[in-house]
Amino acid sequence: MEELGRLSHLYVTVFLSYFSLYLVNPAIPDVTVQAVCGGGKEECSLAIYLTGFTQAITGLGAVVMMPMIGNLSDVYGRKNLMTIPMTLAIIPLVIMAWNRTTNFYYAYYASKTLTDIVADGGILCLSLGYLADCVAEGKRVAVFSVLSGVICGANVCGSLAARLLSTPHIFQVAAVVSIVAAIYMRVFLKDPVREKNDMLLEQPILNPGTENSKLPENISFIHQIPSPKDVFILFRSSNKFALAASVSFFTSLAEAGGAAFLMYFLKARFHFNKDQFAVVLLITNLGATLTNVSS
Repeated sequence: MEELGRLSHLYVTVFLSYFSLYLVNPAIPDVTVQAVCGGGKEECSLAIYLTGFTQAITGLGAVVMMPMIGNLSDVYGRKNLMTIPMTLAIIPLVIMAWNRTTNFYYAYYASKTLTDIVADGGILCLSLGYLADCVAEGKRVAVFSVLSGVICGANVCGSLAARLLSTPHIFQVAAVVSIVAAIYMRVFLKDPVREKNDMLLEQPILNPGTENSKLPENISFIHQIPSPKDVFILFRSSNKFALAASVSFFTSLAEAGGAAFLMYFLKARFHFNKDQFAVVLLITNLGATLTNVSS
């Protein structure tokens, strides 16, 4: 029962975090085009270029930052490291909640590009690590599926709320919910106790040649951060890991790129606005949620 309560706090934290993220998605194309293009235009190339640049920088930065965050969370705890991406995610939302003029939009754009390097995948990465620490190996698929269902549920609720709220209220509510998520996590979430039976997880996977070796206790945490060379060695040492990472990369590339640019196409070609985007995302995400529940 104690384990269930601990996991429920994580699920609530993830739900609130992703709710605030998905709540603003339907409104972003309208705000971007209005701030960047101006003059009542429905399309311009600069909006698409900015979106693509953001995704490229965020993806490349995450390749470097995610192993670093994972390593540091092993030393300082999942909860402490989760505070960083959840706090960073608040900054862009507060900027847009304050104002959505051109200057404020570019401030949002710059902060969003930088913070997403850590926040975009950091919350999910640390949440999976938290679950792996709390649950025995044979039960992890089930709790990972529940986490996926929670994220899809947050997506549905966020899209529905975006359909009902006005654009200014969307960013205000998202900023408040993001702050509540960070506070809730700090108050209720407890650091997990790792499963003692998972001895394989104690091996340093980035140093395959030193079995049962441990780093000296007096070594600084900077030297425990994996370098790009360490990550490359990890990919070469495990074909299964490399294949799984490749599938994940191309799947994310297709989903993120297609979804972002499709919204600008629909806006330019069919004059979609925030409400139509919310309906499209609601239908899509509701299907994904039902798929997770049935599986």
